[in-house]
Amino acid sequence: MALLDQIHQPSDLRTLSQLQLDQLAAEIRAFLVQKVSATGGHLGPNLGVVELTLALHRTFNSPRDLILWDTGHQSYVHKIVTGRANQFDSLRQTDGLSGYPSRAESPHDVIENSHASTALSYADGIAKAWALRGELTTVTTPGRHVVAVVGDGALTGGMSWEALNNIAGSDRQVIIVVNDNARSYAPTIGGVAQHLATLRTTNGYERFLSSVKRVVSKTPMVGPAAYDALHGFKKGVKDMVSPQGMFEDLGLKYIGPIPGHDSEALEFALNRAKAFGGPVIVHAITEKGRGYRPAELDDADRFHGVGVIDPDTGKSVSASGPTWTSVFSDELVKAGATDQNIVAITAAMLAPTGLDAFCRAYPTRTFDVGIAEQHAVASAVGMAAAGLHPVVAVYATFINRAFDQVLLDAAMHRAPVTFVLDRAGLTGPDGASHHGMWDLSLLGIVPNLKIAAPRDGQRLRDLLTQALAISDGPSVVRFPSGAVPADVEAVGTVGAVDVLSAVDGPRILLVAVGATATLCVEAAARAAAEGVPVMVVDPQWVAPLPVDLVELARSSAAVMTVEDNTRACGVGARLSQLLRDANVDVPVRDVGLPQAFLEHGKRSDVAQSAGLSPAAIVHELTTLAIHVNLIPDSNRAPDVGAEA
Repeated sequence: MALLDQIHQPSDLRTLSQLQLDQLAAEIRAFLVQKVSATGGHLGPNLGVVELTLALHRTFNSPRDLILWDTGHQSYVHKIVTGRANQFDSLRQTDGLSGYPSRAESPHDVIENSHASTALSYADGIAKAWALRGELTTVTTPGRHVVAVVGDGALTGGMSWEALNNIAGSDRQVIIVVNDNARSYAPTIGGVAQHLATLRTTNGYERFLSSVKRVVSKTPMVGPAAYDALHGFKKGVKDMVSPQGMFEDLGLKYIGPIPGHDSEALEFALNRAKAFGGPVIVHAITEKGRGYRPAELDDADRFHGVGVIDPDTGKSVSASGPTWTSVFSDELVKAGATDQNIVAITAAMLAPTGLDAFCRAYPTRTFDVGIAEQHAVASAVGMAAAGLHPVVAVYATFINRAFDQVLLDAAMHRAPVTFVLDRAGLTGPDGASHHGMWDLSLLGIVPNLKIAAPRDGQRLRDLLTQALAISDGPSVVRFPSGAVPADVEAVGTVGAVDVLSAVDGPRILLVAVGATATLCVEAAARAAAEGVPVMVVDPQWVAPLPVDLVELARSSAAVMTVEDNTRACGVGARLSQLLRDANVDVPVRDVGLPQAFLEHGKRSDVAQSAGLSPAAIVHELTTLAIHVNLIPDSNRAPDVGAEA
């Protein structure tokens, strides 16, 4: 019987010998490769934290002691040893196991956190609360422990240092475990990364001090006194040979660096931290993708996130083809060849956002700022002020973090910065925190900001070109994840608005936002078969909305919008306001995502459950057509059941 089959809860780990721990670690790595290759997920990060996770759960008593994962994508091993190994066939699938910590799954999951640099703030808050209630471990009183596991990449985020400033300014015990694999997605950059690299490659002062003691102590008469004097200056010696002073100067006890795949060394260090009454950092050196050769050989991101792959080779088994990201990537490289003022900025996501090709072509014009979206935007505004045109490429969910900078730095200064938002709308398997469904609502209220939502690959190329030509303010180009659909050509134009499906006479005006165009054209065709006349249009630029929509709406019986954004304050809401301001009194129905945190699952499943499917749109169109007397009630389509 495999050891893994005997692990159902953390306490099961504490009876294992060192030999058994090594065996278990090997079994877990084989398990991860087998399961994640079938479902897709964050393979590399979890292969790198096997021993660390085992040591944490052997040292601390979860969930009485809280282990906070920053980010949550490194929590697969944690899920395995807390009783969820038998659910991994459903990892990231609809109604299956989440790819991040989930409070609904287990009391061992505390924060549903998939955005970096937040765990230290959570830990600080928990420690403050426990201290007030007398539950926190102190120098004199045993109690509960709070442990934050952060990556070296997360330490590039400003929020981490805000938290560290508060943690270090107290004597409350917070145990910070730095999982240092020298990477976020790609190799970690910046001053913090350089400091950690120095710590990684330094032998340490204890070895130095020991050798000095052997030499100096042999000196007759003055030897012991000399050694005592030297030992009194150990802080200076420590900084010289193992420069962890950055942490200790903050007031944090530093332990490390520890080999992160040595179970005994890890447990020894964690127990030292556990016994210390104040804030302490344990610095563990790990290898992303450890134990799986294809990941170890992948210099790009060590299999940070994979789709379905062949477990033996690590090769993708999914059909390949152009994606939204690749179309953007190719077009930006072309634009960079003709405009030397175009520069690219990434927040530790060079390859995932498609900027790696631009970096290869123009390395001096590409800037990775680490996990620091706020800084990325403000720095871009500075570049724009100096005559450049920055392109800031981030996932749509991560622009939330930099809203203030978009509003009061980029927009207020009318800075020519183009924000490219990848994975807008529904992302699917990564779940609530990664759905890019808030951007149109948040950014739609920003003055001087133009937002483009391309419906297909050709429109992405066109709209990116237009955005890069804007010189009097910021712009946004947003698109979803996955394969780019076939181009949807316009059958005509009305001013700046593309007509995708035209009808004569009374009609419903169906306004398709971005990638929903394919869905809307299909739904309009189905509705026409039910006798519902629908004209489909694509405004392309959705903020500010083209005034041409006003006249189109004025000549329509009703208007419906469809967007892959929350309905609250979305494009539909703004169009309603635009029509009211123009005294156009036609019914407007907005279809979009609910104001809720949507679960993970296949993108198509999540979309259908949220009402973004051809059948659901046809139902809405038919209901609206009956309401405005375009068709009789007897023509009502049946309520949505099974998707056709």
